[in-house]
Formats: sequence, structure tokens, C-alpha cells
Amino acid sequence: MTDGRLLSALDNAVRDGVLTVSARENIRRWLTESRYGEYRDEVARRILAANWQELDDAFWTVIPFGTGGRRGRMHPVGSNAINDRTIGESAQGLADYIRTQPDTGPLSCAIAYDTRHNSRHFAELCAGIMVAAGFRVYFLDDYRATPQLSYLVRLKNCSCGIMVTASHNPPSDNAVKVYWSTGGQVLPPHDKAIIDRVMNVERIERVGFTEAVADGRVIICTGELDAAFAAELVRQQLPGPRALKVVYSPLHGVGAAAVMPALASDGFKDVELFAPHAQPDGDFPNVPGHVSNPENPRVFDAMIAHAQQTAAELVMATDPDCDRLGCAAPLTLDPRGPWGTFTGNQIGALLVDYVLEQRAKAVPLRREQFVVKTLVTTELVRRIADSYGVTTCGNIHVGFKWIAQVVDERGPERFLFGTEESHGYMVGHYVRDKDGAVAAMLMAEFAASAKSQGKSLHQKLDALYWQHGYHAEHTLNLTMEGSQGMARMQALMELLRTDPPKSLGGISVAQCRDYKSLRTRRGSETMVLDAPAADMVILDLAEDGNYVAVRPSGTEPKVKFYMFTFVAAELLANLERAREEMRQRMENIEKDLRQIAERV
Repeated sequence: MTDGRLLSALDNAVRDGVLTVSARENIRRWLTESRYGEYRDEVARRILAANWQELDDAFWTVIPFGTGGRRGRMHPVGSNAINDRTIGESAQGLADYIRTQPDTGPLSCAIAYDTRHNSRHFAELCAGIMVAAGFRVYFLDDYRATPQLSYLVRLKNCSCGIMVTASHNPPSDNAVKVYWSTGGQVLPPHDKAIIDRVMNVERIERVGFTEAVADGRVIICTGELDAAFAAELVRQQLPGPRALKVVYSPLHGVGAAAVMPALASDGFKDVELFAPHAQPDGDFPNVPGHVSNPENPRVFDAMIAHAQQTAAELVMATDPDCDRLGCAAPLTLDPRGPWGTFTGNQIGALLVDYVLEQRAKAVPLRREQFVVKTLVTTELVRRIADSYGVTTCGNIHVGFKWIAQVVDERGPERFLFGTEESHGYMVGHYVRDKDGAVAAMLMAEFAASAKSQGKSLHQKLDALYWQHGYHAEHTLNLTMEGSQGMARMQALMELLRTDPPKSLGGISVAQCRDYKSLRTRRGSETMVLDAPAADMVILDLAEDGNYVAVRPSGTEPKVKFYMFTFVAAELLANLERAREEMRQRMENIEKDLRQIAERV
């Protein structure tokens, strides 16, 4: 079929209501512009087959290069898909921008990949593009963790880094995460400048991967990285007992290569790699819904059942690229009794308390030392830090790049711990991103320490509640896919800004913090909000410490509602009663939030 007939077919599809106008315009470009020439036949075949829904999904928008990179569903063609063109644009745009920077020195890029489908292919593609642009590439020639990529950037003093992973997304997805020379994800003003370059890439130049390895422009350094990274984890070890039986799962991802050696070097001799999840597999076959997300308690069901049978005392799992940690433990010291999982907020609170307690034993802590958390991470972290006399930096938005920025700005030598609610944790100076391996090591240490004191991790958490007040949090994710979903998300955020609810869960909304306009509205009064700008709204309820944060996800087509409840320690008479009352409160708040979302 000629171009004219193909374009007419697109017009007819729009007229018939089976293709959006935006998809038609993007498909036109892929059919007619020379930069997309190698994909023309693939697009034409789908038009001839009248695969309009497939084409609309793949072309209705241009997949955004966000401040961390590009993430989405894989498809051979499409502006709204992960494929050779969109991945290639990402690498080319990154290379083009870095070459414009003054005093860069010799150009180099670190590249790693995880167990997802096409991850190795995309990693080799990115390597060939960076080499063609004049970069030396340091390449990890096997499945490795995102924090190991962050570390490699710092180890080799690279100009940048590329990690091929879609974290805990479904098997259909993949992505690239882009790192700056600090080892952290790209920050302003570089992020927006890179986005501009990516969105305007014309020609993608590349060199064959095998050729680049042969002539030394791609350097394989997997063994060197493994040894150096393991040595850094040893430096984070804290003294104490190690008598603990552990079950660990990489959830079909990369984590075993980092976590198992870390636990062994830390003195844990009874660690079992959970066999059903041990095999690297981009289909994630043995986890619920094929989504390897340690934030989902169902991921732990099979592991807990196995632990109860084998009398294991701690179960841990990392996501496919091993930058997040989830865990479960028995409610008491009886491993054959009932178990419970921990939320990301609870793990963060436990680890902050453990690290600060151990550091304080070695040398007195000082006010200039600090922990870092995000605005949507539990305030229990701040209260724990206050009790040890250290500072909490918590006025930052979602994303570990902001935590890394605070670390570099305030001084790595004074940094104690960083955490965010989505199961991310960082300690030490060796990386500038969350690290599931070091978190697993510290959690095992804490569980063994608690056991030696006759306490379970759950009992340790309850002790924190008695000391600092009961904190309960819950996150609601509402998926809104496609062009209509994007419009709904925008309408919802606008509604919350202009007409916030008068109450949530039966409690009055006292004020609305709008992080986009940087204004706080309290009744008829409007005040300046001292915070970084972002697309987020926080609704503060009339009861202190109870609030809801709402933001569109930066990586997935969904809106995230973060619910926070609190009962002050001086008001806490019965922990179980408070637990049930706050659970009911969050149910009521969630019901109201769902009704608000249905209005748009």
C-alpha cells in the first residue's frame, strides 16, 4: 500500500472512532519521516491488518522521558512504547547533552541490566550508541542490581550511567534509568535539558557491541565491580549476634548476586535462597499476578508458609533490580506461629532506629548528623531521629534522587540513613540510590539482635509506637491508563486544588497544601508553602498527624493516595484498640477518596 493509501486509512480510522487524533499524527511521522524509516514496514503491516487498538495504544502519545528515564510497555513500534527507537533516543539524547557540558574530561558511561525480557538487548544497544558518541563504556556482563550500577558510576568516575530495568513493573514493561556522574539519578537543570535532547533526536548513531568489546571501547568489569561492591557492604556491617535462620527471595530478579554474598560476609550461616523464586526469569512465573513487587504482601504468602514449616525466623525479598526490600517475620519468637509483613514505612522506621542505636553505641551522635525521608514517608522516622538528637531532612518529594541530592549538599560524612515509603533504603557513602542488599543485611542484623533480647521485629515495632505514638499508613493506587486516563488524572488534581473536600473519613480537612502553586489554603487564608515544587496536594485533617497526600505516579499510569494516621504517645492507652481505630479510619478515608476520583 502506498503512503497515500496508508494515510487515508488513518484518516478513516479517526473518522470511524477507532483511532485517536494524536495517534494518527504520531503514526504519520513514523510513516513519513526518514528517522523512522526502518520501522515503516512494521507500522504499515499493522495498518493493513486494521489493528487499530494496538496502534492507538502504541502511538496515542510520546512516551515521556521523565526525570529518571523512560518506562513503559514493550512493543516493536510506537512512540508510546519501549522499543529500539525510544530506547535509542534516550541514549542518544543523553550522549548529545553530556557532550555539550564544559570540563567533562574523558567521556565514559556505566551500563547494567536486569532479568527482564530484552534487557540485555537494550543494554547492548545503549552501549553501541554511547560508544559511537565517543564514550568509553563500562559494562556489567550479567544480571546486576541498580545500586551496583550507581556504585559503578562512582567507582569508574563515569560521566553518566544507564540501568536497563522497569523495577517492579509487570513482565510486559521495560525501561532505562539514567544516572549522572554523582551516581544519583539526573537532577535539575540537567533533567529537563536531557529531556529536550531526547525528544528532538533525529539520527541515532551506533557501533556494533561485539566490535566495541573487541577494540576496548566497551570494557567488561563485572568481576571487579562485584568485589568492590561487596567490600563496601562489609563497611556497613554493624556488630552484634548473627544467630538467625533466614529465607531470601530475589523474586526472579538480580538480587541473589548481591544479597547472598552480603549476608554470608556478615556472618549469617543459615540463609536459604527460596527455590521457587531463585531462577532469573522476566516472566516472574511464581509470584502473584507475575508482578515481583515486595510492596505487595501476597508476594510473601508462599515464603511464609515455607518458613513456618522450616522454622525460619525472617523472610526477605527484593524487587527485580534489587533496589527495594520487603520482609516478613513471626509476630512472636515462635516461627511456626502467625506471621506478618511490614510496610515500607515500618521497615524504614525499624532500620532508622537500629542504625541510630548502633551508631550511638560507638560514638555520640550530633545534631548536624542527619537522616533523610520524603514528604510521603512516615513521620515516625522524624520522631525516632529526634529522640537520638539528629536532624531529619524531610521536605523533599518522592524519588531517591532527591535523597541523594540532600546527602551531597549537606555532606556524606554526616549522613546516617535515607528512606522512602516505597521500600527504599540507603546507608553509607558508596551509592546515591536505594540498595536492597544493604537493607537486607541490616534487617537481618536487627532481627538477630532483637531475638537475642527475646523480642520479635513486630514487638520491636510496637515498642517504637509506645515511645513515639502509633503511626499507621496506607497507599491507594488508582490506575488510569491511556489518553482518557491522563485527562482524568489531570482533572482529579485540579479538583483537589480548586475544590478540596470538606472532610475525609468523618474528620474535617483543616488545610490544603498545593505543591504545584506552592500555596497553603486554610479557610479563607492563603500562605506561601516553603517547599520544592511538584504535582502533589496534601490535605491536612483537623486531628494532628492525620493527612492525605495525592500525586500522579511519575512512572506508571496511576494516581497515588498516601494516607497517614497518628495517635500521640500520651493518648495511647491501648495499642490494639488504636490499631483497629486507625485501620477503620483509613478505610473510611479510602472510601471517600474513591468517591472523589469517580467524579472525574
